[in-house]
Amino acid sequence: MAFNKNNREPVPEEETAIWTCTNDDCLGWMRDAYSFDKEPKCPLCQSDMVRATRTLPVLD
Repeated sequence: MAFNKNNREPVPEEETAIWTCTNDDCLGWMRDAYSFDKEPKCPLCQSDMVRATRTLPVLD
C-alpha cells in the first residue's frame, strides 16, 4: 500500500488572537493563550508587541 501526503485530512483552522513584534526586522509572534504577561516583550528581540489575529491550526 502506498502512502501519499495528499491523502491527509485538512487541519481545522480558526482565527486566533496573537501578539506580534513591532520591530519590522523581526518575525516574532506568539499565541495570546501562551503569553504570561499583559503586554509581553518579543522573545526574539525584546521589542514591544501588539495584539493581532491570525488564522492558525486549532490546538487541543
